[in-house]
Amino acid sequence: MYILGLIGLLLAIIAVITLSFRGLKMIIAAPLSALIIILANQMNIFGALVGPENSYMSGLANFLIKNFGIFLLGAILGQYMDRSGATKSIAASLLKRVGTENPFKVLMALTLIGAILTYGGISLFVVFFTLIPLARPIFKELDINWSLVSLPLFFGAGTFTMSMLPGTPSIQNAVPTTVLGTNLMAAPLLGIIGFATMFIFGTWYMHFVLNRSIQRNENFYSYLENDESKIQAAKEEEMTDHKKLPGFTLSIMPLVILIAVIFIFSKVENIILIALALTICLCAVLFNGYIDDHTGVLNDGATGAVGSAFGAASAVAFGAVLTTAPAFESVKNFLLRMPGPALVSLGVITALLSPVMGATGAISTVITQLGETYVSMGIPAEVVHRVAVIAGGALTFIPQSGAVITFNAVSGLNFKHGFIHACILSNVGFIISLITVILAAQLLY
Repeated sequence: MYILGLIGLLLAIIAVITLSFRGLKMIIAAPLSALIIILANQMNIFGALVGPENSYMSGLANFLIKNFGIFLLGAILGQYMDRSGATKSIAASLLKRVGTENPFKVLMALTLIGAILTYGGISLFVVFFTLIPLARPIFKELDINWSLVSLPLFFGAGTFTMSMLPGTPSIQNAVPTTVLGTNLMAAPLLGIIGFATMFIFGTWYMHFVLNRSIQRNENFYSYLENDESKIQAAKEEEMTDHKKLPGFTLSIMPLVILIAVIFIFSKVENIILIALALTICLCAVLFNGYIDDHTGVLNDGATGAVGSAFGAASAVAFGAVLTTAPAFESVKNFLLRMPGPALVSLGVITALLSPVMGATGAISTVITQLGETYVSMGIPAEVVHRVAVIAGGALTFIPQSGAVITFNAVSGLNFKHGFIHACILSNVGFIISLITVILAAQLLY
C-alpha cells in the first residue's frame, strides 16, 4: 500500500504538469490531480477535498484569505496604469533614454525595475500586474517576441531579490529568522556571492535567448505561431482611442508613491494593501482626464484578479493535499534523514521539497525540523539561514507554481510560450548559485 501511495504522488505531479501544458486551467487540473493522490493513498475523499482542515478546499481558502486582497488591488492598479496610458508614457520615456538600437539594454532595464520593486518589499504578484502592461508596448515597439517577457520579469523580480541580496524583505528570507535568531542580513558575503553568480548566469542566458530569437527573425506576434486570426484579434485588442498620454512625471508618480509608502511605513500591518488602495485612489484622481470609464477599469481589474487568484490558490491547494498524504510523510522523513556532508544535505533536502511545498513551505519545514541540528554540527546559524533560503528557490519554477500561473494569466501567454526559457534561467541559475554558495561557505566558515 505504501508503494501505491508513492506511485500516486508521482502520477499526480505528472498529471498536474501535463494537464497544465495541454492548456487546462489550474482550477480544473489541480483537483483532478489531487484526486489521484487521495485514491492512491486511500484517504477520505470528501474529507481530503472539502474538509475544514488539511484539505484541498482549506488550502484554497487559506491562500485566498491571505492573498486575494493583493491580487484584487494589484490587478486594479495595473488596469489604471494601462487604461490611462501611463504605462505607454513610461515605456516611451524608457525607450527614449535607453534607445531602441539595443533591445538587450531594454530587457536589462526591465530586470532592474523588477529588482528594485521587489527589493523594496513589493509582492511579486503586484510587480506582474504593474510591469507586464508596461513591458508590452516596449516589446511591441522593438518587435521582440512577446514570450520573452518572462525572462526579465522573473530574473529581476523572482531570483536574487527573493533569497540572495542581503536584507531582502521577502517572506522566504524572513522565515529562518524566527527559528535561528538570525536577521535579514544573514551571511551577507554568501548572499553577495550567490547574487553575483545568478546575475552573471541570468544576464548571459537572457542575452543568448534574445540573440537567438532575433536570428530566427521572430517578431512581437511570433508567440501566436503565425495564426492570423489570433494575431488580428491581438492587434484589435491593443487598439486604443487615447488622443493624448499623461506625461512621464504624472505617469510614474503612483508607482513612486507606492514604493515610498511601503518603505516608510514598512512596520505597519498590512501596509502593502494600504499602499495599493492609496495608490489606486491617487490614480483615479491623477488619471481622471485620461479615463472615460472608471467602472470598467474596476470591473476588468476584479475579473482579472479572480482568475489569477483562484489559479494560484488551486496550485497551493494541490500542494496541501500532497503534503498531507501518508506516503508523503515517509518521503519527507527520508529526505530529512538524508546522509552526506551537512551543507550539501541541507541544500538538497530543501531543494527537493521546494517544488512540492513551495519555497516558503520547504524552507520553513527544513529550518523548523533540522535548523538547530545543523547549528549543533558547528555550522553558523547565518550560514544555515542563507543556504536554506537559496536552496528553497532551486526547483520552484514549475507549471503549477502560483507565480507562473499568475504571470501567464496577466501576460496572456501559456506554458508553450516562454516557460522553458524562464525555467532554465530561474531553476538552473538557483542551482548554480546554491553550489557556488556551498563551496564558498566551506572555504569561508
